[in-house]
Amino acid sequence: MNAISAAIRGARHDGPALVAYLTAGYPRRETFLATLNDIAEAADVVEIGVPFSDPMADGLTIQRSSRVALAQGVSLGWLLETLDGSGGGFKAPLLLMSYLNPLLAYGLGALPAAARRAGISGFIVPDLPLEECMELKAALSREDLALVQFVAPTTPPERAAELGAASEGFLYALTMNGITGQDAALPEATLAWLARLRALAAVPVCAGFGIRNAAQVARLAPHVDGVIVGSALVEVLERGEDAGAFVHGLRPARAG
Repeated sequence: MNAISAAIRGARHDGPALVAYLTAGYPRRETFLATLNDIAEAADVVEIGVPFSDPMADGLTIQRSSRVALAQGVSLGWLLETLDGSGGGFKAPLLLMSYLNPLLAYGLGALPAAARRAGISGFIVPDLPLEECMELKAALSREDLALVQFVAPTTPPERAAELGAASEGFLYALTMNGITGQDAALPEATLAWLARLRALAAVPVCAGFGIRNAAQVARLAPHVDGVIVGSALVEVLERGEDAGAFVHGLRPARAG
């Protein structure tokens, strides 16, 4: 089993697994590894976003963090070298979220081995549809790296089943249509849809987009294997607050 799937299935705490997102090099390059370590202590999986100038799936919060990171010279190459030189030892497996252009610029031939040396266990590529992912998927498979697929509430059932069968690590289920940084309402229809996805997917199902607090995590808990928290955590870093404490506080068993 891929390290990401294993971490989600065997979450270290009560409730669904927590997948925590942070932008590489944010808020400062020189403190990034310490920030990453704090978050990995609290989360079950850490998703690291490669800053990109045109992050089409991301809302204003992650766009701001990408601009700050890019202004400091943060890149995919910098991230992989920094993680490779860190000695690893993070308590949670690491997942890389990148748009396709940085991966192509780095080179698909060199990418898998560099990612493995850096301690990466899988990739999320928001702008790469299933039909066009075979080259990247084949490259990543050489180092047993997962390629996560997305599914949205508007995805037809037949397509959702196809994505659920093809996804590796976990299936990323959007709680809403749109971009990150909103506040998910989580109506009963969405919860029922997530439960159906969980029944058909070959890998764990994790819900993301608009998850900001422990009450939402608790509401999702019976219907998914994991919950992804991104913009709310980036905002914690933006305010200079304790990221690890915020992630711990998202767990329903620890709320209150």
